[in-house]
Formats: sequence, structure tokens, C-alpha cells
Amino acid sequence: MNARIINAPGPDVMHMLGRRIHPDMRATVKEQTFGAVGLVQASVADLYFFADVAQKAADVLVVELFGSCPQHVTTLAFFGETSAVRTAMQAIERA
Repeated sequence: MNARIINAPGPDVMHMLGRRIHPDMRATVKEQTFGAVGLVQASVADLYFFADVAQKAADVLVVELFGSCPQHVTTLAFFGETSAVRTAMQAIERA
């Protein structure tokens, strides 16, 4: 697992992330301002497990980012207030 937190993501970063978000979720993300974005890169099986762990631990919006990653690795983004994103990421690290 590879994990990072972006505090106070700028508009260019949000635009880059927006290009990787499924159209069904894109409008939801664009309509809001977020204090932080947590990014987790993991296998597909871990992806669903981590999404569940994060949502149960904190008030975050969980979004799968689409792109071309080798070896069945994909990325999740957790959008929310800084403290909520940190709580979600800590829960994932403990899982």
C-alpha cells in the first residue's frame, strides 16, 4: 500500500483528480471544498476493504480514481475535512 495526504488541495490538483473520477461522482466532488484528500494505492481487494474501513471510521467521501496502473493496482481518494481524512487514513493503516 502506498498512502499520501494532500492538505488544502489547490484547484489544479482538484482538476487533475477530477479527470480520474467517474462522471457519476465528479459533480459531487466539484460542488464542495475539501480540507484534505487522502490517497491510497492498493490491490483491488484491498481497495474495497479500505473504502469500507475509511467510511466507518470518519465522515469522508470515498472515490475510486481511474487510470492506467500496472499489476491490478488502483487508487482511492478520501475527501473531507483534514481531521476526518487523517482519521480515515489512520484507520486504514491499523487495519
